[in-house]
This record gives sequence, structure tokens and C-alpha cells, in this order.
Amino acid sequence: QVQLIESGGGLVQPGGSLRLSCTTSGRTSSTLTMAWFRQAPGKEREFVAALRRYGGPTYAANSVRGRFTGSRDNAKNTVYLQMNGLKPEDTAVYFCAAGTGNPIVSSLTNEATYEYWGQGTQVTVSS
Repeated sequence: QVQLIESGGGLVQPGGSLRLSCTTSGRTSSTLTMAWFRQAPGKEREFVAALRRYGGPTYAANSVRGRFTGSRDNAKNTVYLQMNGLKPEDTAVYFCAAGTGNPIVSSLTNEATYEYWGQGTQVTVSS
């Protein structure tokens, strides 16, 4: 059983930065496809970014590409989402997700790709 613990959310002003962390237990994170989703009030959960297992680039949604970057620290079983240039529309609960498969790129945005989910961390962008 894989467990995901998220941290790093908070309140930040527009244009600011935050780094979210997601630490895995029960399985080495490098063997997992990891992703971030978010859900704003009154909206459906949406894909933000993903990292395929064993390394590679960040696959990011158009709305965050160039501002958000994913990374891994395999020694700590932790993945990160570095968020720069934050906007009020980035306000949401951010969820970490993990999948044991090796999905094709087009499947990275699909929630069904991921078997395990964190509890979510609130990110609020406001002046």
C-alpha cells in the first residue's frame, strides 16, 4: 500500500512562489508515475503536472507550463512541485497522485492512471 503525504501549501501574493512536497511510503517513489492535480472551489479536479517513473521531463498543463516544474529527490522518496509566478487563478487544493503503471503521455492527465492519492494541501494566491 502506497501512502502520500503532501506539504508546502499556504497563502502567497500574486507573482510569488511556493514549493509543494509529496513524500511516499510503501514503495520507492522513483518507481511510481507521480502527478499533481488541483481542485478550485466549485470546479472539477484538473491535471497540473506529472513526472514519469525513473525520471524525465515534467509534463505540465498549458495553464501552468513555464511557471510550474516538477522534480524528484529519490533519496528522500519525495517529489516536488515548484510553483513560480503564481496567479489568483492558481488558488486550489493541490493533490499528489501516484500510479504504478507506465502510461503513455496522453494518459498522464487522466485521474484513472493513478491508484493512490494524497489528502490535498491548500494553495491560496491573494493580495
